[in-house]
Amino acid sequence: MNFSSTLFHNQHYAILGLGKNGIVAAKRLLTMGATIQIWDDQEQKRNDIPAELKPYVKSFKDLQNFNALVMSPGIPHLLPKAHPIATLAIEQNIPIFSDAELLYRAVKKSGSKARFVAITGTNGKSTTTVLLTHLLNEAGIPAMAGGNLGPAALALPLLRDNGVYVLEMSSYMLERLSEFTADISCLLNMTPDHLERHGDMQGYIKAKSHIFDRQSSTDLAIIGVEDNICSHIAQTLGNQSKVQIQTITGIDKKADFWVSNHILRDQRGPIADLTTAFLLPGDHNAQNAAAAAAMALRLGLSKTQIQTGLNSYQGLAHRQRPVATIHNITFINDSKATNADAASKALTCYNELIWIAGGLAKSNGIDDLVPFFSRIKLALLIGEDAQLLAKTLQAHHVSYKIVRTLEHAVPEAFGYAQTHHINTVLLSPACASFDQFSSFEERGDHFAELVMQLSSSLS
Repeated sequence: MNFSSTLFHNQHYAILGLGKNGIVAAKRLLTMGATIQIWDDQEQKRNDIPAELKPYVKSFKDLQNFNALVMSPGIPHLLPKAHPIATLAIEQNIPIFSDAELLYRAVKKSGSKARFVAITGTNGKSTTTVLLTHLLNEAGIPAMAGGNLGPAALALPLLRDNGVYVLEMSSYMLERLSEFTADISCLLNMTPDHLERHGDMQGYIKAKSHIFDRQSSTDLAIIGVEDNICSHIAQTLGNQSKVQIQTITGIDKKADFWVSNHILRDQRGPIADLTTAFLLPGDHNAQNAAAAAAMALRLGLSKTQIQTGLNSYQGLAHRQRPVATIHNITFINDSKATNADAASKALTCYNELIWIAGGLAKSNGIDDLVPFFSRIKLALLIGEDAQLLAKTLQAHHVSYKIVRTLEHAVPEAFGYAQTHHINTVLLSPACASFDQFSSFEERGDHFAELVMQLSSSLS
C-alpha cells in the first residue's frame, strides 16, 4: 500500500541533515504532498543529494512558516551544543521531530489501524527488533522493522490494519516525539552511554523514558529488570501510569517472563526451549528472547509459533555472527559491540578466545570488562585508542599486541590461534568505529572480507 499523494497537502517541513534519514524524509514528504526546504552544513552532502531534491536546498533564515523541523538524529538540539537551526526552532516554538513521528502521523492520517511497537535500551534493541519482526512474519503477521535499525522510519510502507511496525528507537529519536504512542513499548536495559549528548545519566534516563509517553491502560510496557535503573523505572511507571507493565529477565530470577535452565517461561508455564535457538547464545540473548516472546504473545502468536520462529532465527548482522571456521578456528563478527557493556555480552559466551578490540573508546574505556579478562588469551588492538585499551589490559596482566588495523589483526589472530589451539577469534571492539570506518557495519563487513580472503588463500 502507498500513502496518499495529498496526505500532507498544505504542510511545510524544514529538514536539517541530508544523511540517510534526511534524504528519505525529503523524498517521502514530497510524495505525500508536503512542501519542503532542506539543508546540510556540509557542502559535499548538499552536492551529493539526488537531482530531484536539489531545487529544495536553501539555508534557513526563519522557520515561522514551517509545521516542524525534521532533524537527523545525530544533530543535537540541546547538548553538547545545540545546532543554531535547532535553537531558532525552539525560539520560534516550532516543534522538532524525528521521522518516526511523521511515520506515525502518516499511518494514523491514512486510517490504518496498524500497531506500533517501540523498542529501546542501551544494548540488545537491534536483536530484539529483528527477532520480533522475524517471529511475526514467520507467523503470517505482516511486520516491518526500521527506525534506528535498517530502513529509516519514513521509508517504511503503509501497512494494513493487521500490520505491525517494529521500530528500534534511539534516545535521540525518543526526544523528538509529539503524538507518537506505542501500542507496545519495550525498555531492555540501561547503562551509561551518550552522556555527552544528554548531559549526564539522569538526562539519558529521561530521554529513554520518553518511550512510555502517552501510553494508556490499553497499551503495554515491557521492561527488563536486570539492572537497578530499569527496575526503578518499572516501579515508578507502575505508580504513576495506568499502562499495563510486564517485566522480563534473562536470568534465573522470577519476573513476568524469565529464563531458567534455558527454558523461557512466564507465570503460566514454559513458552520455549532456547537450546534449539542456536543463534541466540548467552544470558543477554535470553533477555532479548524473553522480550520478543512477551511482545509476540501480546500480538497474538501462540507458544508453538514463538518456538518455531526462535528456532529459525538467523541472527543479526554484525552481532555475534559466525563468519567462517578455518582449521577449527571460528571467526565471530560482533562489530555492533560499540561499548564495553555490549562487548561483555559476547565475551561471556566463550571460555577462551582471541579478542580483536579497539577504535574510539567510550568514556569508561574497557574497565567494566575486567571480570572477563581471564577468558582472553590474546587481545589484538586496533584503532585510535589502542594505547588506551592497552593500559587497562597491561594493568591486569592480559597479553596484548597493538596491531592498529584489521588487515594485521586477522592473520595475527589466526596464527596465534593455531599455535595455541584456541578455537574462537572474536571481533567485539567495545569502541565506536568512526576513526577508521564510516559505521560499525562497514567495520564488520571489512572483517568478514578479510576472513574470507584468508580462507580462500588456505583452500
